[in-house]
Amino acid sequence: MESFGIKDILDIVIVATLLYYLYRIMKESGTINIFFGVLAFIAVWVVTSEILEMRLIGTILDKFMSIGLLILVILFQDQIKRFLVELGSQRRWKFLKSLFHHHHRGGDHVDDQRRWVLPIVYACMNMSKSKTGALIVIEQNVPLETYEKSGDRIDAEINSRLIENIFFKNSPLHDGAMIVAHDRIKAAGCILPVSHDTSIPRSLGLRHRSALGISQATDAVAIVVSEETGGISIAHRGSLKTRLTSTELEQYLSHISLDR
Repeated sequence: MESFGIKDILDIVIVATLLYYLYRIMKESGTINIFFGVLAFIAVWVVTSEILEMRLIGTILDKFMSIGLLILVILFQDQIKRFLVELGSQRRWKFLKSLFHHHHRGGDHVDDQRRWVLPIVYACMNMSKSKTGALIVIEQNVPLETYEKSGDRIDAEINSRLIENIFFKNSPLHDGAMIVAHDRIKAAGCILPVSHDTSIPRSLGLRHRSALGISQATDAVAIVVSEETGGISIAHRGSLKTRLTSTELEQYLSHISLDR
C-alpha cells in the first residue's frame, strides 16, 4: 500500500490553489457557469472512463477531451492571459522580494499617491458637481494596450484640468474612456467591452456597463462619473460600487497605489 506523504499534500494544495484562482477569475469575468460546466464534463469523463471503465462513452469523451483543450484556450484566451499575468505579477511575490530588499519606500508611495491619485480625485469631484460624465480606467497588472489603440494617444502627465477638459461635453473625446497607465494618461476616447450582466440596475447607463466590462476582462480599476446624477462609481474585479464620496474614492485609489 502506497503511503500518503508530504509530496501528495503539496500536490493537492497546488492543484487547489490553481483551481481557486481560475474560479475567482471566471467569477469576476461573468463566465462562472461555463467554468462549472467544464468541471462537470471532466468529472463525468473521469467517472465513465477511469472508474466505471465504460469503453464506448469513454472513447467518445476522450475524443472531445483531445480537442477540448484547444477550444477552451480559444474561448478563454483573455482569462488565461489574465491568470498568467496575475500569477507572475510582482504583487504575488512581494514577500520574496522583501527578503532581498530591506529598504523602506514609504515616502515613495506617498509621492506616487500625490502624483496620480489626488488629481484624479479632484477632477472627479469637480465633474461630479457639474454633472459631467466621465469614464477613467487605471491599469493594474494586465496591459491595456489593445484598448489604448481604440482611442487617441495622449501620453501626458496626470493633471486634474486636463482630465476635466477631456471629458468636457463639447470635447470630441468625452464619450470614450480615458486610460491611465504607469502614472500617465495614455489615451482617451477609448472603446471598452460592455458587460451584459443582468444584475446591473437599468438606471445605470453605458459608462457603468463599460466600466464593469473592463473590470471583468482585466484587473483594471474603472471610475465612472454619472452625467445624470453626478454620482461617482468604481468597478474592480467584476464588482461595481456606486455613490462613493470623494473620501471613499481617495481611500480606494490610495489602497490600490500601495499594492502596485
